[in-house]
Amino acid sequence: MILYGAPMPAPNPRRVRIFLAEKGIHLPETPVDIMKREHKSAEHRARNSLGQVPTLELDDGTCISETVAICRYFEAIHPEPPLFGTTPVEKALVDQWIRRVEFAVMGPVGQFWRHAHPFTARVVDQFRDFGESNRAHYQAAQAWLDKELEHRAFVAGEAYTMADICLLSTVDFATWIGLPIEDDAANLKAWRDRVTARASASA
Repeated sequence: MILYGAPMPAPNPRRVRIFLAEKGIHLPETPVDIMKREHKSAEHRARNSLGQVPTLELDDGTCISETVAICRYFEAIHPEPPLFGTTPVEKALVDQWIRRVEFAVMGPVGQFWRHAHPFTARVVDQFRDFGESNRAHYQAAQAWLDKELEHRAFVAGEAYTMADICLLSTVDFATWIGLPIEDDAANLKAWRDRVTARASASA
């Protein structure tokens, strides 16, 4: 199989790399140069019609895209250690928190990146006022997460899961584009320190 991805700071390919590192799965990433827009090439669109990374191409030619879908595939064939929960309740909570991270946290980060960052201004039309308005939305999401993390070690409970991987890749990318964690978000900062200390975070 072939895993197509891109290096830091791209957050979505990093999610898969962290997940594989936690699983102890060694699958070298085949780089797709985003700066050269190789992800939009006809060759890559044949694998992923949206022209995105990561994409996993299986030995039979099947291509799986979207980070959570790729990670669920690996969870099914390498169930240990479990990163999507083990009981029905745990699995539901992990799914809940993945969606919350993607919508409530990555949503405003992505809109800021798309509409307010100078890098993307070179390749897309921007609505800067709208982009900048997402700074406040991200700060509000941090305050919400800080309260949620007051009494538990990880995003979905007491075990490290895919929800933590999704959030770490998001807050690290947000920091890189100029949206740092607020000083008063002590619980969120402590969570970030805990998950960053894991060896997989360097993937």
